[in-house]
Amino acid sequence: MNDHGKVSPARRRGLADEVADRIREAIFNGAYAPGAQLREVELSGEMDVSRGPVREGLRLLEREGLVRCAWHRGTTVTTLSAEDVAELDSLRGALEDLAVRQVIARASDEDLASVAKTADTMERAVDAHEMVRCDIAFHDAVFAASGHQRLADAWDGVRCQVHLFLLTRIGLTTEGYLDCVPREHRELVAALRARDVETALELFSAHRRHAVDVVSGTTDPSIRNALK
Repeated sequence: MNDHGKVSPARRRGLADEVADRIREAIFNGAYAPGAQLREVELSGEMDVSRGPVREGLRLLEREGLVRCAWHRGTTVTTLSAEDVAELDSLRGALEDLAVRQVIARASDEDLASVAKTADTMERAVDAHEMVRCDIAFHDAVFAASGHQRLADAWDGVRCQVHLFLLTRIGLTTEGYLDCVPREHRELVAALRARDVETALELFSAHRRHAVDVVSGTTDPSIRNALK
């Protein structure tokens, strides 16, 4: 029996996951901005691993939508196009609207307290990147409180791209960002706790639209047209 033949592939897959985790973290920390080149040779040297796990890790991130690989350009951190922004916004809106309805109909007071706790952490965010993490964590909590596993799974499939979208937003401007985001989320929590469906849906929509308006208002006209 060749024990090494059984163990080695699993170890390589685990290493690729670790590489993907570290590159994802660097993207979310702002070390690699949208459009940045991710070179296998440099990454393997920095992480002290061979190029194989780096290549596999980048493929994992490509499936998440965080990077794009092209034979003539190599691998780059995804830059969201007008169509990307429009599709992501419409899908996120559909998922979030269902989540809000589910939370108001089914969530316990303890569930709502967990959502509120994530909003409270925003008051302690020291920079825009940390605030984006808190924002994503808040929406994670909303989907968890929905009690709808397939809905939560659907959110998990796009959350990295939403994170990337919010990084794009703060990359354009952070003016007023650290002040307005906690306030917006306090209002979202209040609407959920009041179990006011219409107000909650309106506030969640306005919250999404605010970020989209920043992106569409400070980039090329094609994004504005795609979102009409």
